[in-house]
Amino acid sequence: MKVNPNLYIISSVAGGGKSTIISELLTEFPDFYFSISCTTREPRPGDVEGKTYYFLSIEEFQKRITNGEFYEWAEVHGNYYGTPKAPILDAIRDHRVALLDLDVQGAKSVKALRPESVTIFIEPPSREIWIERLIRRGTDSKTSIERRIENGIRELDEAPSFDYVVVNDRLEDAIRDVKTILFQKES
Repeated sequence: MKVNPNLYIISSVAGGGKSTIISELLTEFPDFYFSISCTTREPRPGDVEGKTYYFLSIEEFQKRITNGEFYEWAEVHGNYYGTPKAPILDAIRDHRVALLDLDVQGAKSVKALRPESVTIFIEPPSREIWIERLIRRGTDSKTSIERRIENGIRELDEAPSFDYVVVNDRLEDAIRDVKTILFQKES
């Protein structure tokens, strides 16, 4: 099976299932490259340097911004997050599939720089089910959930701007649909 092109950007609302889908893809296709973002936020329990994020000081992050080392970056809730260019370019040069897990804003930024990339939005089956899933996962405070819902409503409105929208009603079906996008026949 041939995958074409090499750069896929997967976005969703918080609690939409994109991390689970990406994890399943990486398990099934270990040669895929997964882009690890940089951040200035403090590590949380379970975070692993170089696997969850690259944790940088604010000074180091700003130096990398100045040097043009990010495809995109943003300040979110007082912390910086960014997608480093070099490892993605290396993966593409090696003819590997590069998967990026980005928010809607980051996806638009990278798509503008790399128009050949394919954007996929993972959409919950309904807003009610999404909010229920977000609350049920139990990883966020009430304030954080409220902020994620507010941001998520805006992000859901952006779904039609993506190349593909995959509804995550049943996880197995959503994974199958994303694989279909990755392995579609060239036209």
